[in-house]
Parts: sequence; structure tokens; C-alpha cells
Amino acid sequence: MVNKASMNEYQPDFVTPPGETLLEVLESLAMTQTELAERAGRPTKTVNEIIKGKTALTPETALQLEKVLGINASFWNNREKHYRAFIAAQAENEKLIVNFNWLRNIPVNQMIKFGWIPKPKEKIDKLNYVLSFFGVAGPEQWKQIWSKPLVAYRESNVYKTKLGALSAWLRCGELEAQKIHCNDFNKAKFKQALIEIRQLVKEREPEIFIPKLEKMCAECGVAVVFIPELKGMTLSGATYWPSSRKAVIQLSLRYKTNDQLWFTFFHEVGHILLHKKDFIIENINGSDQIEQEANNFAKNYLIPKKLYAEFAKIKPTKSRVLEFAKKIDIDPAIVVGRLQHEKRIPFASNLNKLKISYRWSE
Repeated sequence: MVNKASMNEYQPDFVTPPGETLLEVLESLAMTQTELAERAGRPTKTVNEIIKGKTALTPETALQLEKVLGINASFWNNREKHYRAFIAAQAENEKLIVNFNWLRNIPVNQMIKFGWIPKPKEKIDKLNYVLSFFGVAGPEQWKQIWSKPLVAYRESNVYKTKLGALSAWLRCGELEAQKIHCNDFNKAKFKQALIEIRQLVKEREPEIFIPKLEKMCAECGVAVVFIPELKGMTLSGATYWPSSRKAVIQLSLRYKTNDQLWFTFFHEVGHILLHKKDFIIENINGSDQIEQEANNFAKNYLIPKKLYAEFAKIKPTKSRVLEFAKKIDIDPAIVVGRLQHEKRIPFASNLNKLKISYRWSE
């Protein structure tokens, strides 16, 4: 027998049609469907269809059942609401099942490892978690939303970046950037802040320089986010504008040494200062010209052009590198990286000891 008091306090945790409960109540009261229809002023056919789950139990009917059966209308409304939500979820899942193969393109295991999505219990959960992460209803919407970077990727013959890994990395950066409160972008203020930011290059502890970097950039309207590189990715940075008032610099620590980290950061700064408010992914959707302009900005901001030209005339020994770095007030790793990039010293040089390597903590 159904207990009316317990139903008035009902918290639904099952998904049978509310009509099944209605039938159980009628049986407990020895009331026929015809009698209920007469008492509620509803056609017997409507009552029968509600019991069979063919017709929804409306708020109006719920109020009538409250008067006739003494069970709160909120109970019937909640039963109907949760049942219909379950039916909708089942239909959505059935529609999504055909898209399981799409998940093969997405680095799901890494996303779980990094805590970007929960660990799923069922396969359908995995699909729903990934779609929720991207903020889309289905794979087709994913393709539409991420068409710009993906199309740009297809046009690039430089790097072999997997599309799923690229989109997941970018989306994680987008979500992290949303958490950072920024002032409206101010180009003049940002240029001024870069003078102080350049001083951070000499600080080798990420726990110290990253919070300072993030704060100074946010005050100028630039969100800086560090997102781990995913397998299948071959890029270290991206720059984009969620709005005209906020820019994002996203870094992956792909090369994992301090010279590369800071060069990549100032490379992305170059895009912000020199180019339109576009979505620019390193070596993917930027032309050779704008990539070179960003490179030139980074190397000349870190090491003044005229001073480097004088330094480049002499043999770059360790003592000379240290002396020059001190003179221009920069970390010696930046000088070593510049020399290696220009092939003035080998990448396997002993001067590599002047660099520091970083890695993501587990």
C-alpha cells in the first residue's frame, strides 16, 4: 500500500511514469479510473492515458489529483518532471551513441588524468563529459565551434598536430582564462608593464614569477594561462581575444626550458601588440610574415638589437655570456638560447648548464 504521508515528502529517485504511481494509489483506495475521472472532472480516456504514460500529467491535473486523492500537487508535478527529463536524456543518449567513434579523436585519457573531466563509469558518460567540457551539444557543434583553428591547421604543412588534442588544449585554456579577472585591455599600460615583466626573466622559480606575471598582465587586460601539452600537439603558444577588452596568452611549456618559455611568452606579446585581434596559434594560422614579426619582437625585446650585434662579434664563451647577460640585465639562459637558435653554438653545448628546465607536477 502507498503511504500518502511519505509521498508528500517524496524525493524522486526512479524514472517510472507517474501514471504507475497513480494506478497504485487507486488500487490502494479501491477507486476505479472511471470514479477518479468523475471526481476530477476529466474524461476517463485522459486518466487512462496518463496511467499508461501516453499523456503527460499537467499541473492542472496535479491540482485536481491533490483535491481528490489528498496527495500534494507538487508530488505529481515532480514525478512528471523527472520522468520527462529521464525520457529526454534517454533519447539524447540514443542519438549520441552513434557518435562514439568521434571520441577516438579526443585525448580523453589525458583529459581525465589532468582532471579536466571526471572519470566516467559508463561509455555514454565519457561522451557526455567530453561534450560538456567543450560546451557543445554534439560532435557537429564541436566541429562548427572549433572550425577556425581546425581549418587553419588543415592549411598548414608545418606541424602535425592532432585536431582533437589541439581543440582540447585550447578549450582548457579558454576555461581557465574565464576564471581570471582582467581590467579592460590597455595597450599603453601593457607596454609599460612589459618593462617590469622583463625583470621577471631573471627569476627562476615558477612559484614566484608565474603569479607575478599573471597579476601584472591581468591588470593590463591580458590573461596568461599555462596548460599542459597533450600528446599529439606540437606547439607551445597561442594568442586570442575572447572579447575586444581581453586578450589571452596560452602557453604549454612544450620546450620546458626557461629561455624557450620566455621567448614564447614575448612572441605571443608581439602578436598582441603588432597584429589585429585575431586567433593566432603558433606556426598554424599565422602567416610566415606575422610569425617572423613576433619572433623579431621577442628576440629584440629580450636582447636589444644593437647590443647583441656587438656581442655577436666575439666568441661566445661562458664567461662572456655571463658578462653580457649581466650587462643587459637578463638571465644568461636567454643569451644561450639566442646563440643556439642562430647556430652560433650547438644545441648540445656545455652552455646548456646555464639554462633551467621545468616540468609539470603531477
